[in-house]
Amino acid sequence: MAVDDVSSLAISSHQLLMGLTTTPSDLLPGTLELLILKTLVSGAKHGYGIVEHLRLTSDEVLRVGESALYPALQRLLLNGWVKGEWGTSENNRRARYYTLTPAGRKQLAAERAEFDRMVGAIQRVLGTT
Repeated sequence: MAVDDVSSLAISSHQLLMGLTTTPSDLLPGTLELLILKTLVSGAKHGYGIVEHLRLTSDEVLRVGESALYPALQRLLLNGWVKGEWGTSENNRRARYYTLTPAGRKQLAAERAEFDRMVGAIQRVLGTT
């Protein structure tokens, strides 16, 4: 395979993974932020790493695009729940790595509790006849 073919394949897979199509319209409001916070519990990740983690751990159900990811990350940064630092990615490119702050850990716990409460309520409604 020629170098141009390899680089176009890499760009194509990046565009597929980080494309403009987004799953979050199918998610409950605020769920994307919850999922990002949970993803960062295991350590610092750049945007592509976050998207890849969500895609793989959801068995390819959650496909979050840049148009949803980066605004959500910006909201998390502005709230002080994550911090971002520039670094070098695995393929030697400049990337912003996001990490969970102590305030982000507290927010994750609060959002998880609220999410579990809502899911329980929805399950109770669906379980009625």
